[in-house]
Amino acid sequence: MSHVTRLSSGVALAAISLGMFGWSGPALAQSTGSQQTEAELIIVTAARSRTTAGLIEAEKTPKTRSTITAEYIATQPTGQTVFQSLNLVPGLNFTNSDPYGSSGGNVRLRGFDGNRISLTVDGIPLNDTGNYAIFTNQQLDPEYITRTTVNTGTTDVDSPSASATGGTINLRMRRPDEKMGFRATASAGSYGYGRGLLSFDTGAFGPWGTTAFVGGSYQSYNKFKGPGELEKKQFNARVFQKLNDTDFVSLSFHYNENRNAFYRNGTLAQWAFYGPNFDNLATCARVAPVAGTAQNDGATLVASNANFLASADNPDNPSSCTNFFGLRINPSNTGNIRGSSNFQLTPNLRLTVDPTYQYVLANGGGTTVVAESDRRLRGAGLVLTGAGAIPAGVDLNGDGDVLDSVRLYTPNNTNTNRVGVNASLIWDINETNRLRFAYTFDYGRHRQTGEFTRLDAQGNPLDVFGGREGPKVNGVDGSFLRGRDRFSIAQLNQFAIDYNGLFFEDKLRVNIGVRAPFFERQLDQRCFSQNGTSNVLCTTETPSATLANGNVTFVSQGTNQYIAPYKATRKYDAVLPNISASYEFIENNSVYASYAEGFSAPRTDNLYTPLRGATGGILLNNAVPETTQSFDLGYRYQASNLTASIALWNTKYENRIVSAFDENLGISVDRNVGAVDLSGLDLELGYRLGQRFTAYASASFNDSEVKNNVPLSATTSLPTGGKKLVETPDTTYGLRLQYVLDGLTLGVQGKYVSERFSTDVNDEKSPAYSVVDLDASYDFDKLGVKNTVLQFNIINLFDEGYYGNISSTNNALTIANVSTVAGVTVARTGAAPTYSLGVPRTLQVTLKTKF
Repeated sequence: MSHVTRLSSGVALAAISLGMFGWSGPALAQSTGSQQTEAELIIVTAARSRTTAGLIEAEKTPKTRSTITAEYIATQPTGQTVFQSLNLVPGLNFTNSDPYGSSGGNVRLRGFDGNRISLTVDGIPLNDTGNYAIFTNQQLDPEYITRTTVNTGTTDVDSPSASATGGTINLRMRRPDEKMGFRATASAGSYGYGRGLLSFDTGAFGPWGTTAFVGGSYQSYNKFKGPGELEKKQFNARVFQKLNDTDFVSLSFHYNENRNAFYRNGTLAQWAFYGPNFDNLATCARVAPVAGTAQNDGATLVASNANFLASADNPDNPSSCTNFFGLRINPSNTGNIRGSSNFQLTPNLRLTVDPTYQYVLANGGGTTVVAESDRRLRGAGLVLTGAGAIPAGVDLNGDGDVLDSVRLYTPNNTNTNRVGVNASLIWDINETNRLRFAYTFDYGRHRQTGEFTRLDAQGNPLDVFGGREGPKVNGVDGSFLRGRDRFSIAQLNQFAIDYNGLFFEDKLRVNIGVRAPFFERQLDQRCFSQNGTSNVLCTTETPSATLANGNVTFVSQGTNQYIAPYKATRKYDAVLPNISASYEFIENNSVYASYAEGFSAPRTDNLYTPLRGATGGILLNNAVPETTQSFDLGYRYQASNLTASIALWNTKYENRIVSAFDENLGISVDRNVGAVDLSGLDLELGYRLGQRFTAYASASFNDSEVKNNVPLSATTSLPTGGKKLVETPDTTYGLRLQYVLDGLTLGVQGKYVSERFSTDVNDEKSPAYSVVDLDASYDFDKLGVKNTVLQFNIINLFDEGYYGNISSTNNALTIANVSTVAGVTVARTGAAPTYSLGVPRTLQVTLKTKF
């Protein structure tokens, strides 16, 4: 026990509680049950992690895994999303939307997008319950993260997600300090950046030695191009109670509030024409109301000219308000409460329980021009057969008539209330055999609405959440104008069993597990759905006719058929094995192999596309869940000053779905690309020379192949067979060098990303790029000032110009023939992908202190 006493109290507790039966391990996995189950040599690992400056750790788990710790995160820009700090991890590529991370970004892990990666914090799932999206700008402030672990390509056996086909990313929040004290951080940087963080640790207090901390942060800055600001407020707290040498209970709190203006993406042609400052407009040209005459907020008064690629980018046109920065916003309020606990029931049996509650309210902005005589405003009533049969409309701009077309703020709000629990019963059969039974319950109430609200004279919305929080736009019958109104429940019941065994003097480790997710989506569409599409009509207008198949028509919608509001349920289940083994054949040398199956149930939006044929029954999207089979074969060398790993991997997809953001619709549109084969090689190395110099390097090589053409209709298909996946680089390299001398720490790191295709048919691509960052910090301890550090960061040191996020499309160029019928020619017009600009050179200075 003499070694353990040198560790921090939190690590020592983990060592004691796990070491009772010869198993010891750090908190590397996601849930408390996984932490307690995974057996690592904690003292050796803790010592080795110091040799690599927090970028690589010795791993005993028999699967491909990378870990970064607080030591490395502390060298990165403050306030930054942790995903940017993960960007050197092999197999992972993150493109940040701005220098400081508040705008979000796009993550790819071995070709998997964020929707297929299980993201957790302290064991609770953070992926959206509807579309499984990851919101990288809403994660814990980096000062609270003690470590982040990436399972590259394979999932944990208890991954609490219905979409974890592409690996896991697990964040761990730090425990409260045993001593009372404050931590403070103040930062300033390019683009008007300012940030402050203050947290308070209570130290041990009360009769049971309870510890706790509470803290808050605030940051704001201007966009690096175009008008608009980004603002983030965050609050975190944790209470930790040790019950005895093995048992504890903990409760953590997190709240994040973002108010962001979007960056404008552009096509390659737009970037070439406008240059790097192309963005949303600073003004919105509203039409002045005039009584007795018709005004149109969507009018094009000035045609395209030499200075504008499109009239929508001409600020003299009211139609250009579509691109007004005040309407291209992304407000979000998110929060969660997380519990964790461990109870030693008997000497060989323990129980872990992690309950959680989550809250989300967010939208992506948006605007629509609505006629004052719109049938939705005129409400329920008779069919329009003559003057006065139905009220003429609603005066939206206050000019005393109903002749106008007026711009409104029309965001699609998503509000989620979510509860869940992860529980594990762990039986130590003997010193070398362990069995775990795990259960996950995840229940999300997913409300999606689109309540409209008015704009002020400058074109800004009266409330960022539209009519949900602000004044609604009411029709003559008291109904409110909305573009979406549906309610969904996503419910996951998952059972898992996991066996861990040690053999041949602990040289052979075997893990055999299986998880069985049972997932259900309950759908409640509260608007009329256009037959065979995802378009909806939210109205109190009385249908003009009911057809023989049960569909209805409306006078205002011509011959379009609509399905009345409906409810439906879809269920999905699977049995997914998860098998791995490692063998240390020579001291410090080991090999491992793993096999895991995954599945991803269809997303909410996929299911709200009803179709009713001539016979009458409603048919919903019967999409088959995506399934994966992932194989890893790896080698590790883990010595005191050198840690290295090599992993060969292969993933086979069936029924894969690609999602890309449609700027015109304001939603992500799913496209099925059938079967896909992925394979590659990941390498990672950490080296320490003496006590001053450390080096870290990573490399990844990825090959993907779409196996089939994608059907576009019964007689056409997209020629995707043999093509590579979009947004996935074939090659990435990462490197970090760090030197420490008398309180001064210097670090330089770089990332190379090869070309990425931006269309499914691979007819356009984004160029390769390299970005280098620099950091330097000085600890004033040598000058007699305790616990105070001055830090300087430069992002994109050489101001490399590159494209970051990609909004992919099917094809950029016209395809001469997509017909599958002999002798018939059908051309398909291209749609240009759009790209975000990469982050320019950015400087930040930070003062950190603890007292």
